[in-house]
Amino acid sequence: MEIFPKIMALLERGLDGAAARHRVIADNIANSDTPGFKRSDLDFITTLRAALEQGERELDLQVTNPRHLQSRAVEVFTVSTDTSTNLKKDGNNVDIEREMTLLAENALYYNAVADQVARQLALLRTAITEGRR
Repeated sequence: MEIFPKIMALLERGLDGAAARHRVIADNIANSDTPGFKRSDLDFITTLRAALEQGERELDLQVTNPRHLQSRAVEVFTVSTDTSTNLKKDGNNVDIEREMTLLAENALYYNAVADQVARQLALLRTAITEGRR
């Protein structure tokens, strides 16, 4: 496999993971006042690092109908629930300030990866047009 598709596949996984983590953190924030709610998190960076160390890891999507689209690869991100703490008397363990910090950190990561995608596409565009506009 050539280098450009590998880079783009890795960047795509990074964007997918950041988007998935954003949804999990947003769910934590939305349920910060729900009695008994336990916060969740998604550690996709560890998954991406493991995939890099192992080389290209291909996982097929489950197909239950012959008309389903086939994917060449999918990265599995696992959501974990923190049941070890109780921050409030009602059993809720969401610290809104921490979640907002994690959300901002995740948004920065997503924007950095999206910027890298744009740069890779700009390099490809330059190569195709041989540097001419």
